[in-house]
Amino acid sequence: MKSLRVMVCGTALLLSGCSTLSNVPWSAANPWNWFGSSLEVTEQGVGDLSGTTPLEESAITDALGSDYRVRSGMKTDNGNIVRYFEALKDDQLALVVNGDTTVRRVEVLDKDVPTESGVSIGTPFTDLYDKAYGNCQSASDTQSKSVSCKAPGSEHIHYLFSGPWSGPEGLMPPDDVLKRWSVERIIWQR
Repeated sequence: MKSLRVMVCGTALLLSGCSTLSNVPWSAANPWNWFGSSLEVTEQGVGDLSGTTPLEESAITDALGSDYRVRSGMKTDNGNIVRYFEALKDDQLALVVNGDTTVRRVEVLDKDVPTESGVSIGTPFTDLYDKAYGNCQSASDTQSKSVSCKAPGSEHIHYLFSGPWSGPEGLMPPDDVLKRWSVERIIWQR
């Protein structure tokens, strides 16, 4: 009889969604998440984040696993207010997730999340390109002093390079300057 009472109380607690249990990252219970992150940027997305992932905090949290804490925010984009999510790892910004109803873009800032070809944050420009022509373009005004380059052989992955340069904003630096730059962000976009 005593074990029946304990079982009924335990079941009621689990079913009630006790506030202390609602903040538990249940993805941490999965054995494949016990030994650290294995996120990787591929043509399909970042880890389990893809173009079919709903732009919802719970779906993004489940896709990223227990290494990341997800928070939402709002910003303006071309005069419209849009929702986005940030994934923090050890209280450092690691990923920025954007979209409409599903994930459309993921910006990777975590040096521990490489592409499937091994490119990660900090990879030098010269490891990937001999020249910018045909591969790169000046990044948008919000990211001045940056250059966006399409990943070799990819339709969905871009690298955002940055580094020192004292030339005019909006103008792409020459190749001899870009040779001193490195990957600042890896961007996957559907």
